[in-house]
Amino acid sequence: MTREAGRPLRADAQRNRDKILSVAVRMFADEGLNVHFERIAKEAGVGTGTLYRNFPTREVLIEAAYRNELAKLCDAAPELLATMPPYEALRAWMDRFIDYASAKLGMADALRALVESGVNPYAQSHEMMLAALASLLEAGVRAGVIRSDISAADMFAALTGIALTSGKPEEREQAERLLDLTMDGLSIHHR
Repeated sequence: MTREAGRPLRADAQRNRDKILSVAVRMFADEGLNVHFERIAKEAGVGTGTLYRNFPTREVLIEAAYRNELAKLCDAAPELLATMPPYEALRAWMDRFIDYASAKLGMADALRALVESGVNPYAQSHEMMLAALASLLEAGVRAGVIRSDISAADMFAALTGIALTSGKPEEREQAERLLDLTMDGLSIHHR
């Protein structure tokens, strides 16, 4: 992650930034749009100056928090494929998709306010998720464990449906069952 063109953040600065973004997602979800910057900074264990230096406005913080959640989701695909078989990697990514959707749902008011201010936090998000999902599906097809007739767009629609109906934390058990059912439908062994 870079701050200015080509100038990477120091490791401690990147850790602080990551802590701020993680806390911001949770606090916007739990307490809404008007959570005070001072509380976010305190919860993240940084000074308010550090928070304002990284995120000078509420809109910048909301957009960065959302984009960070999106990046964590999309970056997980190659990481999962590098550490587990394709079938398990896809299932693990689906769990992360529900986590992402929960965070996005929790931040709905903050994201809506951002859109109303003229910022589109969702630019390229659909394409990024489809690319991550396609890489997971393709790995499963190559390994002979996932059906080849399911597109990333179809899979994304299915996951979005699960997230919309079961994306709240208290609905996680149902989401897990629906994800398992989806995996059964994708599996070559269940045809």
